[in-house]
Amino acid sequence: MQLQDKVALITGASRGIGKAIALRLAQEGASIAVVYAGNHQAAQETANEIEGLGRKVKTYACDVSDYNATGELVKTVLADFGQVDILVNNAGITRDGLILSMKEEDFDAVLNTNLKGAFYLTRHLYSHFMRKRSGRILNISSVVGLHGNAGQANYAAAKAGLIGLTKSTAKELAGRGVTCNAIAPGYIESDMTAALPEKARQAILGSIPAKRPGNPEDVAALVAFLAGENASYITGEVIRVDGGMGM
Repeated sequence: MQLQDKVALITGASRGIGKAIALRLAQEGASIAVVYAGNHQAAQETANEIEGLGRKVKTYACDVSDYNATGELVKTVLADFGQVDILVNNAGITRDGLILSMKEEDFDAVLNTNLKGAFYLTRHLYSHFMRKRSGRILNISSVVGLHGNAGQANYAAAKAGLIGLTKSTAKELAGRGVTCNAIAPGYIESDMTAALPEKARQAILGSIPAKRPGNPEDVAALVAFLAGENASYITGEVIRVDGGMGM
């Protein structure tokens, strides 16, 4: 177990990709801080599965778009676990719509959660990682952040911003033994994609060379690798998990 005695703080960890990441890192030996927005039942179910693996776990409700709330979250997690070795910025929302009709509050809400939330957590843990002279920061971006997508200007802007944040963080912290990488999933089966009409789903699948959707565990496997010692010389990268969709 490559992450034995490590502590991972994962946002948006109650379901989907975040839950898969939490379970995979726990399987690798890590203790888990499960951060969620509002679904306490789902967060507790995730925690129960992690406990079943014999790992320490605690759940934390937090609005990651709130700077002060994320600061208190970090203080509490450090008090509960004593350290954080891995930060996974996964929390995200969508408020889709064409630019012509997109409301300002919908644009702001997506950037505040998807981009500023990652900045806040990184900011609050920055000194901790520097003092430890080690750490892994993983930002969950998207192929939409690389290529854009009609009807998702806010989401694409936030995910592209995450890539810039990743590279800047990597350059600042590399000399302290801290890596920061971004993962760009493609079409991943989740609650979010399940809401797509079947015609739209088939159109997307037709654009994927692998001819199938990904699953949250595909993303979690890459997170587990990048969180481990074998990835200590990889930083500032953006790695797609998309079945060739972005080629």
